[in-house]
Amino acid sequence: MKNTITLFLSFLIMSIMTSTAKSVGDESLEGRWDITVTKGDKKLPSWLEVNHSGIRTLTGSFVADGGSARPVSKINFKDGKLSFRIPPQWDDSDQDLQVEGTLENGKLSGTMITSKGENLTWIGVRAPKLWREKEPVWDKPITLFNGKDLTGWETLGTKKNQWIVEDGALKSPKSGANIRTKNTYNDFKLHIEFRYPKESNSGVYLRGRYEVQVSDSKGMPPLKDYLGAIYGFISPLEMVAKEPGEWQSFDITLVGRLVTLVGNGKQIIYKQEIPGITGGAMDSNESEPGPIMIQGDHGPVEYRNIILTPAK
Repeated sequence: MKNTITLFLSFLIMSIMTSTAKSVGDESLEGRWDITVTKGDKKLPSWLEVNHSGIRTLTGSFVADGGSARPVSKINFKDGKLSFRIPPQWDDSDQDLQVEGTLENGKLSGTMITSKGENLTWIGVRAPKLWREKEPVWDKPITLFNGKDLTGWETLGTKKNQWIVEDGALKSPKSGANIRTKNTYNDFKLHIEFRYPKESNSGVYLRGRYEVQVSDSKGMPPLKDYLGAIYGFISPLEMVAKEPGEWQSFDITLVGRLVTLVGNGKQIIYKQEIPGITGGAMDSNESEPGPIMIQGDHGPVEYRNIILTPAK
């Protein structure tokens, strides 16, 4: 009899917890969302992840069109309506980012007030899992940069093209436009070498969406925004940065969402999952192939020996 009562009480508690969880934190909102924000005639990429904390609270992580992934301490969700706000990331004089939306027929849509007070609209779709059932079979290597000119590359946006080729290197002597390959790729291995002056900053975007940080980080801790990190998401195991002015290298393997990174000959990331797009991504269309994009809107930087081996 005692065991029967215990089982009944356990069942009753679980039923109450499940009912409560559904009423205050509907699991249909949980997961990752690829978001596109409309700003005038521009489409800006963004990303949201929603998780449950206990049975009464939804929390998450949010990536705007710039900056790193930021934690969301509480996401309000009831009757298909969601809202949350995040403190400003860069300037204390900015206001909180405020997001409101509706979940309907498996899609999100809504409005946001940015940290600068802009009123924008947005839509969201569930992010693809990008899971691969089999290990890739690699094709022949492709030389993406010929060391002579910008064949196969194009700049992005309205900023003037500052990229030049000098002494066999693809060089951005000052802040300006980002540059990308004209061709797009899905899964691949990438070898790329780079050199930067003191305190400079750049990045290599895989599929144009996931930034591998390139920055002057000698002597710094291996954090999510220093050299070798997947910006805002994944820290390297150790800091392998050399002195400014020295040539360095990355060997990167991207299969679905899984990334492995060898920096200057040392493996610093091994088959870690990239949750979503990073700030500065070209778009949020994660199911599509994308280019190799190089950040040129920060500091001076040089790249050479850019070789990609695609999966068949």
